[in-house]
Amino acid sequence: MRKPHIRSVAVAVAVTTAATGLAGTAFAGPITTGEARSVASTTTSADATVVTAARAAAFAHATATGVTQGDELRAQDVMLDPEGARHVRFERTHDGMPVLGGDLVVHLDHALRYTGVTRAADHTVKPATATQARLTAGQAAAKAAQAAKGEAGTARLVVDARGGASALAYQVTVTAQDGTNTVVVDAVTGKVRSNTPDSDQFLSPRLLASLRQKGVTLDPAIGAARSAALAGSGTTTGAGTSYPSAASGTGKTLFVGSVGLTTTRTSRGHYQLADPTRYGTEVRDAKGRSPESFGAGAKFTSTTNVWGNGTTANRASAAADAQYGITKTLDFYKKTFGRKGIAGNGKAAHGMVHWGDKVANAFWDPTCACMLYGDGDGRTFRKPLVVLDVTGHELTHGVVDATAKLEPTYVDPDGNQYGEPGALNESLADIFGSNVEFFAANKSDTPDYLIGEKLGIGQKFLRRLDHPSLDKLEGTIDYWTPETYGTEVHAGSGVSSHAYYLLAEGSGKKTINGVAYDSPTYDRSTVKGIGRTKATAIFYRALTRYMVSTTDFHDARVATLKAAKDLYGASSTEYKTVDKAWAAVDVTAANTPAARH
Repeated sequence: MRKPHIRSVAVAVAVTTAATGLAGTAFAGPITTGEARSVASTTTSADATVVTAARAAAFAHATATGVTQGDELRAQDVMLDPEGARHVRFERTHDGMPVLGGDLVVHLDHALRYTGVTRAADHTVKPATATQARLTAGQAAAKAAQAAKGEAGTARLVVDARGGASALAYQVTVTAQDGTNTVVVDAVTGKVRSNTPDSDQFLSPRLLASLRQKGVTLDPAIGAARSAALAGSGTTTGAGTSYPSAASGTGKTLFVGSVGLTTTRTSRGHYQLADPTRYGTEVRDAKGRSPESFGAGAKFTSTTNVWGNGTTANRASAAADAQYGITKTLDFYKKTFGRKGIAGNGKAAHGMVHWGDKVANAFWDPTCACMLYGDGDGRTFRKPLVVLDVTGHELTHGVVDATAKLEPTYVDPDGNQYGEPGALNESLADIFGSNVEFFAANKSDTPDYLIGEKLGIGQKFLRRLDHPSLDKLEGTIDYWTPETYGTEVHAGSGVSSHAYYLLAEGSGKKTINGVAYDSPTYDRSTVKGIGRTKATAIFYRALTRYMVSTTDFHDARVATLKAAKDLYGASSTEYKTVDKAWAAVDVTAANTPAARH
């Protein structure tokens, strides 16, 4: 079964602009308030100037940034804000070795003067000992293979600066039957420092085990394929039409009725489920296998440009759900924030349905940079996990991978994650996954602050943002405590999800789109929301500008305050409400832990 991962270090990705405000319930846009570029594809002298200035500032302010002799900084993103601020996200190497947990963002003003830093490691990242590795690369690979029960790739030396350490280590990718793991082995002691599967799953191993033990059966109701009454054939091909070209087709989905899909006309009367207007975004059929490469999936083709029939008997029905969900997620990020693609680099988003043999889960897999959807195990889950907010949730993990790279602090032998940075990752996936529903405004899937409400769960949702502890399946929490750092990430996600809901909608009772909410507060305070539009803008800017791999809930409070200051000013109602919302979940400046775990 696929599980979450510790993200790899040296991958050039892009972050896109944060908005100063978002128009309308459906986030009509786009909002053109800034820009960001993938350094891997940047060629402008202006960007090069910003990177050079940020790198120089990092070394000039070494006490604050933690940069030391032997470090090199590789720029990942250049973010340009309309008010003039510039932000450069760096990955770090030390003596040529990648530094795990060494990421940082250097902040500059309009004149390229240093204004601050957001850094993952709060200590010197130079290895504590100057001795050579006692293990060979081969010995480290053997230990990694044993730990992850698979075939090890080449071991490379790294500095592991996570969790307050500065250890010389080997990083090894291990391939097993059910996917890949990233294993980090101490180069001096031989201890396995971490062993983490390389994909993000919607349902935790702990939850699945609990559902199976209880004998729960989830059989979500499918929607009516005729609900949208859309045309069911491709557009007419006129004389002189070139191929391939865009065509208008119909998806008859399992969960959201009949929906319009832009497809590719490959020749006269022949179509493929790929969207040329959205970077070539495509869904393929894994046919019950478990390929790591998207190219190994079978293309969906048609002579009618109608995809599925609204039932699981037709393999294309799940594909239509997936394609609809992926394209709506892409549209949400582009029209809301100007973000072009999941990694912000204008590349296609991919998905594979019918993945694996009786898999009761859905995943974001960074190995193939695509969504993988299981068909269910036939017992606990009896239908493919292709519902809209699952797709929005999982693709947001891809956005986090491409920006802050939030990581769990611990993963147990069963693949369950623990720790606040991982919980924040899950929370952001829920927050933006919910926003995808609001953006899509599909009558067959009412936009709400509930996650997984169409999965057929007895409590009517998997998680919810307004009152997280109503989720009894995962034991999600409403408020922060010192013990939260060791909480399983789906359970812990309630802290920041609750803060976001309070910021957007406020405390107390409210009915939205026919769904009743009643959000409590830790300090019994009353919070008046600023609206989902502004709350979402603040959380997105905080993610892309002010979060790094180790950001915890108190760091997230600071990040969102900085984002609110950027967007609305330090004396604004928005800024003050951010502070109130975090206080209402017991995250305050006063109770910030002196030492992080």
